[in-house]
Amino acid sequence: MTPDITTVFGGTGFLGSRIVREIVASGRPVRIAARHPVRPAWAGAGDAIELATANIHDETSVARALDGATAAVNAVSLYAEAGGHDTFEAVHVTGAGRMARLAREAGVRRLVHISGIGADVTSPSFYVRARARGEQSVRAAFPNAVIVRPSVLFGPQDAFLANLARLAQLPVIPLFGRGDTRLQPVFVDDVAQAVARLTAAADPAASLFELGGARVYRYREIVEQVLDHCGRRRRLLMPVPFLLWRTLAGLTMFLPNPPLTRDQVLLMQKDNVVHPGTATFADLGIAPHSLEESLPHCLKPGQGRDTP
Repeated sequence: MTPDITTVFGGTGFLGSRIVREIVASGRPVRIAARHPVRPAWAGAGDAIELATANIHDETSVARALDGATAAVNAVSLYAEAGGHDTFEAVHVTGAGRMARLAREAGVRRLVHISGIGADVTSPSFYVRARARGEQSVRAAFPNAVIVRPSVLFGPQDAFLANLARLAQLPVIPLFGRGDTRLQPVFVDDVAQAVARLTAAADPAASLFELGGARVYRYREIVEQVLDHCGRRRRLLMPVPFLLWRTLAGLTMFLPNPPLTRDQVLLMQKDNVVHPGTATFADLGIAPHSLEESLPHCLKPGQGRDTP
């Protein structure tokens, strides 16, 4: 068993895989815990990486993945329910609480739980309520856990920017409402760096961090940034009432992979920015990247341009 190892649940995911890379880059061993763990293609022969098959719904596999770990990260996430065990309640509340309890029982010293800005038990959004209740579940089981709430994540191969780039091919771009919702998109590598530092921190500056990018944008401005990058600036941005978006989401909700859910519409109605007075990147000595400087690294050349 590798000493002082950090277990990263969801270590093959969009954020989790980058957390793994940051921990390895710091010279520390890591254990990737996932349903189908794989050794990263970038990993060198000398990198101390273990693989653990684990399912957040299965107590035995979670306990095995935590055996001997000194730190753990819960980067498991679900953005759209798929039925069965894949519900917000099962993943973000029950599963998160189970992991936190087993981490405490295993003697883990530092637990970092990934949530999201806006977590609120009174929200009309099932997703947002589950995130908030998940934080409560984690705190009850592991009182000194560190909660990390990122804003909207973006990075290479992310769905957020890729969807906007696909929309750039249309002559008319539909907006959520008037496009005035405020977002603080955050580069995924910056969040990964912050989480990696927290797993090694003997005495973190706070027990709750909210991580937003360098700038706050209206949704319309983000669309314009992507259009500029794709060379498709001459597009009509058309406001679409949220009621119409909710109706559309309701009509497609029974499809196997609905293009839009009611929860996603609700999320776009509420600002997603760092709250004043909350610990941020600055408390970790990290300067987050802006959307403008990161776009060239996130969208492939020609992505979003008209196809011949």
